[in-house]
Amino acid sequence: MTATAAIVGLGITDMGKIYDRSGADFAADAVTQAVADAGLSKSDIDGLLVNGNLWPDSQPTLQMMLGLEDLTLCSAMTAAGSTAGQLVQYATMAIEHELASAVVLLFADVPLRRGVGSGAAYNMLDFWPMTGMSGLRLAWGEFGANPSYALAARRHMHLFGTTSDHFGTIAVGQRQWALMNPKAQITKPLTLEEYHASRWVVEPLHLFDCCLVSNGAVALVITSSERAADMRQPPVYVAGYGQGHPGDNQRRGRDPGVHTGAALSGPLALRSAGVALTDIDFLELYDCYTYTVLVTLEDYGFCAKGEGGGFVSDGKLAPGGSLPTNTGGGQLSSYYMWGFTPMSEAVIQMRGQAGQRQVPKNDLCLVSTQGGILNFHSTTILSKSRQAGS
Repeated sequence: MTATAAIVGLGITDMGKIYDRSGADFAADAVTQAVADAGLSKSDIDGLLVNGNLWPDSQPTLQMMLGLEDLTLCSAMTAAGSTAGQLVQYATMAIEHELASAVVLLFADVPLRRGVGSGAAYNMLDFWPMTGMSGLRLAWGEFGANPSYALAARRHMHLFGTTSDHFGTIAVGQRQWALMNPKAQITKPLTLEEYHASRWVVEPLHLFDCCLVSNGAVALVITSSERAADMRQPPVYVAGYGQGHPGDNQRRGRDPGVHTGAALSGPLALRSAGVALTDIDFLELYDCYTYTVLVTLEDYGFCAKGEGGGFVSDGKLAPGGSLPTNTGGGQLSSYYMWGFTPMSEAVIQMRGQAGQRQVPKNDLCLVSTQGGILNFHSTTILSKSRQAGS
């Protein structure tokens, strides 16, 4: 297929433990950067799609805070961490059908508070209040996402012999990428021994199996492919996309988190782009946990189900490896902007602007965004060429 839309603007604020800025301040900073990056002005923007989250102002009313006027498209939506890929999809459709001509996609969040640990930043009860029978999870001590992902990882280990060394290899490799990323929150090298020595969060997940928490914002600008050719930055074409939402994987009779929506959304995205998995040059995968990377690789088909541990064990995802993955350090070592973390790094790499960490071949990238306890998934194929694979 010939791409009808392209990402032409990118704005990334400072990230991490920044307490003296409001969410609106972060949002305005990212949007201003992204619009200027595209060579546009605010008056050129006629669409705004906001990634809703726990920050209460992640609403359509951000339009007024940002000083955007006369929009023909404005909404806030959330499908947890899979939202970023879906926003790219919906913005592309809107442009294709001439509902808007230049759309800003925005994620801004301020979960960190001074004097409060990052572990308390995201309260899953704010997402899914547990009442009735579902409240039994709380009675048994299942608070937040960590126990559910730990359960999924442990089940995978039980079924397939996956080990902590496999998870650790992912964490160490992504830290190597982060050391070359000036936006990364963590700048200290990590060894496999240090990974194993880190404290347990919920067994079998160590501290370095779990993503960061960040205050900050990321914004993208998407416009038509025709218009993108005349923009300030090299266009990053939206070549294909797909969604896959398997539903409740925690209920009886379904292995919890062993199968993800990547198995549905991946083939859809590849087919819409007209490319094969073997055509992909590098990956930007949602990595709320190391386990998420491993199981996503399996469900996309890079290896068979259960073989993810052996697949990553040779370090192929790390710098110098045969399958560069999460090349900015990802959410594990760079910054946590939900699905906007992998999407923003993909844009940087596709433009050839990643500096020391630039991948040698960057014609096609697969971006995954996922949310819930591996319940929601979106896949995006990005291309340097308007005709993917050409």
